[in-house]
Parts: sequence; C-alpha cells; structure tokens
Amino acid sequence: MKILCVIDSLGSGGAQRQMVELAIGFKKKGNEVSFLIYHAINFFESDLCKYNIPVQIVNESKYIVRFSKLRRAIRQEKPDAVLSFLEGPNLICEMAGLPSKNWKLVVGERSANPRILNSLKGRIFRWFHFFADKIVSNSHENLRMVKKANPLLATKNIHVIYNIIDRTKWNPFSNVNRNALEEDRFHLIVVGSLREVKNPLKMIEAIYLLSEQEKRRLTVDWYGSVHSQDYRDSVKELISKYDLEEIINFHPPVKDIHIKIAASDALGLFSILEGLPNTICEAMMMGKPVIASSVSDIPILLNNQREFLFNPNDVVDIKEKISYLLSLSSEEIFSIGNGNYNHAQTLLDENFAVESYLNLFSGKM
Repeated sequence: MKILCVIDSLGSGGAQRQMVELAIGFKKKGNEVSFLIYHAINFFESDLCKYNIPVQIVNESKYIVRFSKLRRAIRQEKPDAVLSFLEGPNLICEMAGLPSKNWKLVVGERSANPRILNSLKGRIFRWFHFFADKIVSNSHENLRMVKKANPLLATKNIHVIYNIIDRTKWNPFSNVNRNALEEDRFHLIVVGSLREVKNPLKMIEAIYLLSEQEKRRLTVDWYGSVHSQDYRDSVKELISKYDLEEIINFHPPVKDIHIKIAASDALGLFSILEGLPNTICEAMMMGKPVIASSVSDIPILLNNQREFLFNPNDVVDIKEKISYLLSLSSEEIFSIGNGNYNHAQTLLDENFAVESYLNLFSGKM
C-alpha cells in the first residue's frame, strides 16, 4: 500500500512524533510511505532516513498558493491512502480530494481544546470532515468534542486509537535508569513546549509553596521549545521572584529525551488542556511515576489513581501532589513505576495501533 502522511511540519511536537512512529510502523509492515509537509522543519530527519521514508516540502508562505501546490503534490503522488494530523493539514487534505479522489483519507484529531466548540472556525473545520473517509481521535474526550461540533458525522466513521509507543526505545530496562533519590535529590522531568497551555506558572507557584526541606530535595528539568520570548521572560521572572533558580531548569528539546526520562525519578505534566500526551505514555512505558492534570483521558492513562492527579488551576492541589512524590521511598517509587509500566502495556500496544490504521485505509473498519 502507498501511504502519504501529511502534517504542517516535522517539528518536535507530540502529533509529529506520533505520526513518525506510525509511518515507521507502516514501513515495517512492508508499505511504501512518504511525508508531505509545508514548513521546512525536520526534527525527525535521522529517524525517517533510517527507514528510507522520503519527505517532500512545499515551502510557500501564501496560503492560496500553498494549498494549490499541496493539492497538486497529493494528487501527483497517487497514494492509496492519505493520513493527516492537525486542523490545518486535515482541511487541506479534505479539500484536495474535491471533486473526487482515488484514495482513502483518514484525518487525525489530536487535541481536546474546547476551542473546537467555542469558535466558529473550530466548528467549520469539523464540518469538512464529511469529505474524509474516517476520523481518528487519540482520546475519548476529543472524540466527544468532535461529535458535538459536527453531530451529523456517522458514528461508524469515527474511531479512537490511542498513541503508540516503541517498546524497543521506551522501556524500563534501560541501562541509563538511575537509582531513585540518588544524591538525596528527587529529579522531576517535564517534557513540553514552554507556553501558557502547558501551565508552567502554576507549577512554579506550587513549588514555591513547598517547605524549605522539600525544596532542597527537588530538581525540575523542563525540556521543550519556546513559542514566545515574552512568555519565556515572564516564566523566568516568576522563578527569580521566588528564588527558585537552583531548582527549576529549562532546556531546549532534545532527540534523546528517552534517556532524560530514564535518568529521572518521575515525570510531571501540568497542562490546562491535552489530547493524549505522548510524554505520559512514554514515561509510563519506562516504568516511571507520573503526576498530571486531571484532564482529557489522563485519568484513564493513570488508572484513576487520585494521588497522582490534580486540578491544573489549583496551585495547592499541584503542590500536594509534588509533596507526595517527595515523600516516597525508593521502593515505593519502583513499585508505582512498575504498575504504570504494566498498565501501559495494556493500553498502548504499537502493533494494535498500526494495524488499526491499516485496516481503516483498506476499509476493514
């Protein structure tokens, strides 16, 4: 089968990473796979080169011209199936199939942002899903929003497929795993872009509320791209105001984030909104404890363990969950992480997700 994957760019975001993992999975199954993007960013170039997956870039700033070039590129590719992720690429692929197409189009919804329902644009984009063969969400919460935005979509054409995790890369048996609480410091890692929806300010305020003894034991390393220099400055100003420079560290995104997660004691996710966050899935697969916002499908991921879930708008609640992590012994950390690993094995099977998409392409679902 000839599969074309369409997305805005191959930056370091979760949607991009998930599409790359799927593309590699399709290729391993013997399919011909390629990418079409319209921003010249390729964070995953080495991963795709390893599997001989080509990337075509339509680098055009004018929207109408860009759409025309992308439409032509899709039709010239003559794929058997097109998979697109994210709002803009989905719309482009849906319109590119008009007035008729010879391929199956599967569009992926990746965010449970209420904007889908609260803006005319968000609703209009979902009405164009009539021109897709299948709509896939990576969370039940997002699926609910899509159906509410376009209640006429046929239920048989809407599916939930959780994210996939490469078990050869994300596993709890890595030789870089550290002994928990080494150097009497608890290493909490956060993976996500530095922007408002990821809620770094509430995290900082929660850490400020910790006791001095707890602060002395905590190190937070946040890895992610900066979307706004002004917002980054406001984050740094709050850290400076609370004198937390020796506790909280921000780093750019890195290719070997699995090594960074393996070397941590736990992962934190403080987002106000999420779809199905890759970073939680990956940390669980690596046998790490996770504390996270109780939004979207995250409670399902964490098996509804209330001691690890918090209201992202409640600073005291966040502080209490961080305090709970700091109170754990090495044995408890290992036991909790092992439970996460076992739960992730059930929810996040790579072969199941890849086969599910291939079945959608072939019309078996």
